[in-house]
Amino acid sequence: MTTQGPQFLYIILVLPGLFGLVLLGEGINDIGHEKNKGVIFLFLGFLLIAVAVFAFFFFGNYMLANRGV
Repeated sequence: MTTQGPQFLYIILVLPGLFGLVLLGEGINDIGHEKNKGVIFLFLGFLLIAVAVFAFFFFGNYMLANRGV
């Protein structure tokens, strides 16, 4: 599978990153309204953002290493 450069990397990371931010916002809102499920949303939001950051570095290094392939 060939990619068009960094555009591929940005596309696969923007949506998960935005969804993670939405989960963080929902968790903060729920904690503010004293609902117990807010902690779960915070955890999932941080987890999704961490996965997106990990994928950014992993795919970034992979694309640099296989630039000519």
